[in-house]
Amino acid sequence: MSVVSLDALRWGLKELPPLSLYVHVPWCVRKCPYCDFNSHEAKKGFDETAYVDALLRDLEFDLPKVWGRPVRTIFIGGGTPSLLSADAIDALLTGIRMRVKLDPEAEITLEANPGTFEIDKFQGFRDAGVNRLSIGIQSFNEAHLKALGRIHDAAEARRAVEIATGIFERVNLDLMYALPNQTLAEALSDVETAISYGVSHVSAYHLTIEPNTLFAVQVPANLPEDDESARMQEAIEQRLAEAGYLHYETSAFAKPGQQCRHNVNYWQFGDYLGIGAGAHGKLSFHDRIERFMRAKQPAAYLKAVADGVPNQSLHSVDKADLPFEFMMNLMRLTGGFESRLFQERTGLPLIKIEAELKQAEARGLIARDLATIRPTELGQRFLNDLLTLFLKEGD
Repeated sequence: MSVVSLDALRWGLKELPPLSLYVHVPWCVRKCPYCDFNSHEAKKGFDETAYVDALLRDLEFDLPKVWGRPVRTIFIGGGTPSLLSADAIDALLTGIRMRVKLDPEAEITLEANPGTFEIDKFQGFRDAGVNRLSIGIQSFNEAHLKALGRIHDAAEARRAVEIATGIFERVNLDLMYALPNQTLAEALSDVETAISYGVSHVSAYHLTIEPNTLFAVQVPANLPEDDESARMQEAIEQRLAEAGYLHYETSAFAKPGQQCRHNVNYWQFGDYLGIGAGAHGKLSFHDRIERFMRAKQPAAYLKAVADGVPNQSLHSVDKADLPFEFMMNLMRLTGGFESRLFQERTGLPLIKIEAELKQAEARGLIARDLATIRPTELGQRFLNDLLTLFLKEGD
């Protein structure tokens, strides 16, 4: 006869966290040399109708697990989702509304690249229900765009922002810094250009050489030294703050009230149902938390959905891993989190990580009071060192 510990009987989530929906569109015109996302060049095009149909069948697969739970946000990412037609996005969002309890005020974000912009098409996205656009600008500098292997030029980047801001009230621009041969002045020039358009949100990412990318095989020459890239980061943060953007997450800056609600749900260890080729998801139940990933290759994904087995992997998160997973997300938020959220989202008492919190506090990586825990500026700069404290032994 097996023995169940008292700790096991006590553990569990009393309330389920907010739920979001992520939709992955895996195709791009061309794979960028720095990109490690699940994206594939659409050399011969793709059947968008078949893919939308598969996405909706995929959604139905997990409906029993989320039945009755309102979906607060939708994020259509990729890849380059703006390769889809407005009719396809309309069919997708209509199908989603027919299958889930979508919040009437739901934030619905679509990722887009400047090389795919057409006024009528993007007005069609807005008419279909998309109310937030995220544009992969990366730079407004011609030379840097070429170095990054982007398909658009500086003029197309500017035109894309002009079109977007004329149609959408909420627009995010993705920018990258610490690029090959980039100076501090050039990094700030990109930021100044973004600010000049009055966009509601800016994401500023340090170029990172990721494994399994072309840049990992052929590392670009003349990348800025660490000290110089740190100066770029500090200058970018300062300039955006001066322009009224709140630095609310490691790489995210928003005008007041314009934070990306979908991403905030990720970072607050909320739930998200992921559909599409290679999409990841996290779902909470009262007695466990599951993580899953859909089949990665587009053809394999379409077959898996048709066969009724879209998951490539599915597992319950070990309780011992929950503190690290929670902190890995929440410590990205510059304002940290309310202490009560740890137990609400993990089912574990905060005392479970008291020793680690004391150590982080002693090293100046976090600051806390009775209500909140947040990373210090030092903790934000050395986030990996902070998170390592919460890894279980043996990891």
